[in-house]
Amino acid sequence: MAVFPWHSRNRNYKAEFASCRLEAVPLEFGDYHPLKPITVTESKTKKVTRKGSTSSTSSSSSSSMVDPLSSVLDGTDPLSMFAATADPAALAAATDSSRKKRDRDDNSVVGSDFEPWANKRGEILARYTTTEKLSINLFMGSEKGRAGTAAFAMSEKVRTRLEELDDFEEGSQKELLNLTQQDYVNRIEELNQSLKDAWASDQKVKALKIVIQCSKLLSDTSVIQFYPSKFVLITDILDTFGKLVYERIFSMCVDNRSVLPDHFSPENANDTAKETCLNWFFKIASIRELIPRFYVEASILKCNKFLSKTGISECLPRLTCMIRGIGDPLVSVYARAYLCRVGMEVAPHLKESLNKNFFDFLLTFKQIHGDTVQNQLVVQGVELPSYLPLYPPAMDWIFQCISYHAPEALLTEMMERCKKLGNNALLLNSVMSAFRAEFIATRSMDFIGMIKECDESGFPKHLLFRSLGLNLALADPPEGDRLQILNEAWKVITKLKNPQDYINCAEVWVEYTCKHFTKREVNTVLADVIKHMTPDRAFEDSYPQLQLIIKKVIAYFHDFSVLFSVEKFLPFLDMFQKESVRVEVCKCIMEAFIKHQQEPTKDPVILNALLHVCKTMHDSVNALTLEDEKRMLSYLINGFIKMVSFGRDFEQQLSFYVESRSMFCNLEPVLVQLIHSVNRLAMETRKVMKGNHSRKTAAFVRACVAYCFITIPSLTGIFTRLNLYLHSGQVALANQCLSQADAFFKAAISLIPEVPKMINIEGKMRPSESFLLEFLCNFFSTLLIVPDHPERGVLFLVRELLNVIQDYTWEDNSDEKIRIYTCVLHLLSAMSQETYLYHIDKVDSNDSLYGGDSKFLAENNKLCETVMAQILEHLKTLAKDEALKRQSSLGLSFFNSILAHGDLRNNKLNQLSVNLWHLAQRHGCADTRTMVKTLEYIKKRSKQPDMTHLTELALRLPLQTRT
Repeated sequence: MAVFPWHSRNRNYKAEFASCRLEAVPLEFGDYHPLKPITVTESKTKKVTRKGSTSSTSSSSSSSMVDPLSSVLDGTDPLSMFAATADPAALAAATDSSRKKRDRDDNSVVGSDFEPWANKRGEILARYTTTEKLSINLFMGSEKGRAGTAAFAMSEKVRTRLEELDDFEEGSQKELLNLTQQDYVNRIEELNQSLKDAWASDQKVKALKIVIQCSKLLSDTSVIQFYPSKFVLITDILDTFGKLVYERIFSMCVDNRSVLPDHFSPENANDTAKETCLNWFFKIASIRELIPRFYVEASILKCNKFLSKTGISECLPRLTCMIRGIGDPLVSVYARAYLCRVGMEVAPHLKESLNKNFFDFLLTFKQIHGDTVQNQLVVQGVELPSYLPLYPPAMDWIFQCISYHAPEALLTEMMERCKKLGNNALLLNSVMSAFRAEFIATRSMDFIGMIKECDESGFPKHLLFRSLGLNLALADPPEGDRLQILNEAWKVITKLKNPQDYINCAEVWVEYTCKHFTKREVNTVLADVIKHMTPDRAFEDSYPQLQLIIKKVIAYFHDFSVLFSVEKFLPFLDMFQKESVRVEVCKCIMEAFIKHQQEPTKDPVILNALLHVCKTMHDSVNALTLEDEKRMLSYLINGFIKMVSFGRDFEQQLSFYVESRSMFCNLEPVLVQLIHSVNRLAMETRKVMKGNHSRKTAAFVRACVAYCFITIPSLTGIFTRLNLYLHSGQVALANQCLSQADAFFKAAISLIPEVPKMINIEGKMRPSESFLLEFLCNFFSTLLIVPDHPERGVLFLVRELLNVIQDYTWEDNSDEKIRIYTCVLHLLSAMSQETYLYHIDKVDSNDSLYGGDSKFLAENNKLCETVMAQILEHLKTLAKDEALKRQSSLGLSFFNSILAHGDLRNNKLNQLSVNLWHLAQRHGCADTRTMVKTLEYIKKRSKQPDMTHLTELALRLPLQTRT
């Protein structure tokens, strides 16, 4: 192809804008609103023909009918309409049944406000451990008599199974000795699996044997410190057994004719299910020893539902009385806990048995200090302070069950009964742990009085104050008592010598202090914590509690000027000597600041404190720091920078940014934020100081520009630097700093050759050409209004940019270079206009400098011809089978550029456009629909003034059809 000259089309931007505006359509707002329901009027015409009369027409209009989506909100969806046509009596019956079912469910199922046993299980296993050797005693009976025939009568089957049970109990004993705790846990888990395997293989008696022998282990207190964990492990097996038995009997009630509902009555159970259920209870009743008989029957308590409506309510009192036969108070209290757990699962509305368990426990509570228990502790070498903490898991659970939705009168009665036992510390602690926080809080002074008078033997008072503090964190005491409560509690806490005991209590009461008092009291508490935790560096063993204290303080002090005026707050932070913990604390502080600080601040107290906090976070960054961690730290520091404002004291603001740059130089996102902030500061300065102190303002703006120019090279991201050079150059240009703007733009141009072929985007390597194209398009838009330097020649920045683009090594089979040249053509066309599309205030662009000078236009056209030659040369290289589709697409794109920006009255340019049209269709690669729409657009434009020459062009652009 020959070289074609370029002639830009003269543009009337105002007329083009006017022609592109949407046509305004007047609306009657009284009749229309976008949220108003759509109203459809339906007309019905009925034609009636009668003898002796002409046909007549009857017309009627339906009432307003809303759209289908709105009708759903009005309850007229298809399901509602179907229900509306049903029998009202049937609907009423169904509603009544549903209401009764809901009421029944409310009574028989605990709500989500009841903490389940599963939440406590893991904590118990983690807390109650031992290093002593454990043992498991199993009675392994023979297997004789297990096989039976189906012809046996039912009574014979029962007799045979009872004989097997007796044989099992009288068989040889197998004892596993010297087990570690983990070995013991593994063995119990094996027994649990053996139970499931035996049940799956239809060896029901063997499964029962396993459960009985596991239950017997709960009578063994030889390693007493491990007993709570042993209880958890064994009751897991009991739960498995109870579930298997219930599901087995439930499945017997399902046949081809009916399905048993979830809420059923004994009448719904068939005879086979009832007989099997009785068989299980008879076998369990034959167990000779009390503890396994109690536990195994309690595990299948739910199965009473198959036998009678009152079965559960009758069994619970009997099982409660059975526990009275257990002599060991520790064993008995856990047995009561298990019965309460099962009772809450199957019949939480039966409160009498729960209360009876509690009152029986109180009657036997004095056994803890009896000779039998004391002698047992002497034998095992266990002190009372180590023995008493074994009780809280069971006691807390019992108290939680009885206090659930209990009336105030019952709780008061229970509290009075506790007083009669001499305010035992262990009992009082469980009461405060289980009862509702509101109940405890309103009686705080009463509980403090009980704590003062209680017996501390084995259970220190500071633990009681900790339990009281936990309640007061959830509910408020009477306002008049608040200060006295704090004084009474802190008198005990501050006297604690052991740092761990002290910090465990102080951590709880810090929240109470922050919630109800001022910074003065909080400062006093923090000072006391520092005093107790600093000697011998005790704080190193208490970082979790110290972190909780910080979190609680900042949760209640959202005014950071008040927070940092607390004298001991920063010294408190100095106790976090371990870097990882220190950084986590700083992150918590910054998260709270970003969340709660509503207005920009220049408070020196806040700034100095948070600069220290942010510097701590920044200095933790090293070569091993993960990118996610860097991103989080940068986000927090940037959040702080954005909230700092000195108002119209711009110099002070810039000084803050300079100091921040030196402090946070290792986090690139922070430096980027600082550059953007300084650019905004420069623009704000120009806006506010417009017309005043112009010389001083100019000097300040130049200082801001210099800040950015110095900082950008320190960044590593290539496109981050390119975009910041462009943005900063735009800011300099807007502030009439022309030489500085040129420096930014030249720096950007010189950086383009360094753009790598692949860049890392969110951890993935991707080609960079599309990002470079996006940047250059933005750059061209800016270059339109950049005036030429008087000593550099015409369009010197454009020429330098074209040289860089020409020398850049582009990917093979890439068309990005030609797309860039097309954008350059658009830029040069815009530069040839007498008046540019947009300007910057007080900056004379080339349209003002040259005023349509012929030499400038000639230079512009030469550049256009050079660019066109590059485009056409590239199109030639695509004349290969595998590149024809690309050639067609680029040819049509270039045609559209000429159509939009070229003067097609020029014959050569007109001929070039025709050639490109044919090229786009030559090999059948063009999209026919696109070609048709393009031709229609040309014909439409030809009807506009000064566009009649397009009529002839349209006639020369044929549409090729595919055959």
